[in-house]
Amino acid sequence: MARVRCCHVTSLAVLPMLMRPAELEAIRAGEVDLAFRRWDRPRLRIGTQMRTLIGLVEVTSVDKVVVAAITEEEARRAGAVTRAELLARLDNRADRPVFRVGLRFAGPDPRIALRERAEMSEEEAAVVRSKLRRLDGSARGPWTMEILDRIGESPGTRAAELAEALGRELQSFKRDVRKLKELGLTESLETGYRLSPRGLALTAGPTR
Repeated sequence: MARVRCCHVTSLAVLPMLMRPAELEAIRAGEVDLAFRRWDRPRLRIGTQMRTLIGLVEVTSVDKVVVAAITEEEARRAGAVTRAELLARLDNRADRPVFRVGLRFAGPDPRIALRERAEMSEEEAAVVRSKLRRLDGSARGPWTMEILDRIGESPGTRAAELAEALGRELQSFKRDVRKLKELGLTESLETGYRLSPRGLALTAGPTR
C-alpha cells in the first residue's frame, strides 16, 4: 500500500469522481466512508471538497492499494455487500492501479446559503460588484450584467437558447454562468437558470 503524498488543501472540485445517488446518501449517513477507483494516477488530493447532490464530500485520504489487500470490511465501508461485489466493480480497466479514497460528508454546499442571502451590506455588495468587474476584464469585454439580465428576463430558458441570443458559444456561456453561480447570483433549474434572491437583489441595486 502506498499513500499518495500531497499537501492538504481545501479546494473545491465539481465531482472529479462519479458517485451514485445511493452512495452519496450513504456517505451523508456515515454508512460509507471509502471508495475504490482504478486510475492511471491520483485524481484527488487530501482535503479536496467535491460538490455533489447532497452537498460537500471531502477527501480524507488517497492510498494506492493492492487488490489482494482489500478486506471485507473495507468493501462494506465502500458500499458493497461483499468483497467479491467490490472486486467485480474493479474488473474494468484492470491494467490501472487501484486507489482507496477516504470520504466524509462535509456539510451543505455553501453556495446554497449564499444565494439565499438577499440582504447584503453595502460593503458586501461592493465586494461582489468588484468581483464582477474583475470577471468583466476579459478580452471580450464586459459580460456579467448581460448574462444576469438575460437570465432575469428569461428564467427557465434552455442554456442553448440563452447562448444563441447573446451570440455566445454554448460551453463558454455555461462556464461563465458557473462563475456567477460561484458568487451566489444564479441557480440551476431542471431546464435553464434563474437569478437567486441574492442575484435579484444585486441586479436591482446600483451595479452598473
